[in-house]
Amino acid sequence: MRRPILAVVVFLCLHVVLSAQVPISANRGQATQTQKAGPPLESAESAAFNVGKFPIGITFDGTNIWVANGGSNTVTKLQASDGAVVGTFNVGKFPIGVAFDGANIWVANGESNNLMKLRASDGAVLGAFNVGTKPAMVAFDGANIWVANEHSNNVMKLRGSDGAVLGTFNVGKTPVGVVFDGTNVWVANSDSNVVSKLRTSDGAMLGTFSVGRVPLSVAFDGANIWVTNYESDSVTKLRASDGAVLGNFNVGKAPGGVAFDGTNIWVTNEDSNNVMKLRASDGAVLETFTVGTLPLQVAFHGANIWVTNGRSNSVSKLKK
Repeated sequence: MRRPILAVVVFLCLHVVLSAQVPISANRGQATQTQKAGPPLESAESAAFNVGKFPIGITFDGTNIWVANGGSNTVTKLQASDGAVVGTFNVGKFPIGVAFDGANIWVANGESNNLMKLRASDGAVLGAFNVGTKPAMVAFDGANIWVANEHSNNVMKLRGSDGAVLGTFNVGKTPVGVVFDGTNVWVANSDSNVVSKLRTSDGAMLGTFSVGRVPLSVAFDGANIWVTNYESDSVTKLRASDGAVLGNFNVGKAPGGVAFDGTNIWVTNEDSNNVMKLRASDGAVLETFTVGTLPLQVAFHGANIWVTNGRSNSVSKLKK
């Protein structure tokens, strides 16, 4: 029997988390009182900061870190410099993925089947846009937002300026992760064991490439695509130009999130409660860092690595 998939697909504790939720406030977009985040865990290598319940997606806006709290129906904005909570904003049901478009934060609400656009400066809601069923991860291509709709087996392209749907494109089964490589969009199809490459301009399918079992997240290192294979306990490196597999590298148990820091690749291992740092050139494991319980997604903010810890209700900040 295969392991349960990352929270953005089918996570076993989801019902427990959701049963503890409070109703969504009628005043969406209103921040709770700003509070300073006391780091519950610290070491020479990392610090942790409390956020909402069951944090999943994470992104950086140039100054602050944004976290989607799946179990709280909120997003948290933290100062990247010290982890202080700047604001907590109500969004839709079970927010999963988040992305920054240069001015705004986009949130995929997995159980509301929509995307919300928040002004990054103050968290004000600028719009809510219907998409497919169970939207998961999101990416920005410089002008448009791309979202993977898990239960619709497609991705949608929305114009960043007004949220208008510009196209809906079929991919593999249960798409989760999505990333932009500067020219094309790559999608991890978790139940097809493949990644799809789509031309950004018109959504044309340029290729489908086999990877490991249950691919979840994707990252771009400037030349290659990295894919976490949840059930293979590995990551796959593909050349972005043609999809050729350049290597498969063993990591920890149940790898979920992946990010590039300009030199190295970082992978969250959900069942190992750690993150691994791999050299991008050859996939060699350079270091392993213990974080909170159930690390899900990871982001780089220019100096540090940030990790969402689903069961710890926290984010970890690690030295690069």
